[in-house]
Amino acid sequence: MPITADTHVRLARPSRDLAAAERFWTQGLGLDVLYRSEGGHADEHDLVMLGLPGAGWHLELVGGSTLTVEPRPTGEDLFVLYLDGPADHELVPRMERAGGTRVSAGPYWDRWGVTFADPDGYRLVLCTRAWSND
Repeated sequence: MPITADTHVRLARPSRDLAAAERFWTQGLGLDVLYRSEGGHADEHDLVMLGLPGAGWHLELVGGSTLTVEPRPTGEDLFVLYLDGPADHELVPRMERAGGTRVSAGPYWDRWGVTFADPDGYRLVLCTRAWSND
């Protein structure tokens, strides 16, 4: 089966503290918990899948006592949401209250949005621009 514009996307990341990361993405950004699992065996991780019902993408965070990989985000590990306008004026303080840290992602992203580091240090950009394939 070929990859199409309707192909579903999962972005998976390790997390040191699933509860803190979940709080950032749900209480801060407003994503829903789509699925949750606690690893019951030595080869299983705890995980939480976050997203919006019906969306073609979701974010999977894995953690727990069996996690052997530490999060290692860089300044280029960006998850960008194109809002097609400024973020709601209450969103930025809500993201900070939920554990996000406002950071610079460089001149381009600072000009076109606001960037947060999540509790594991991965960056979320709320871009004021609209998505364009051009």
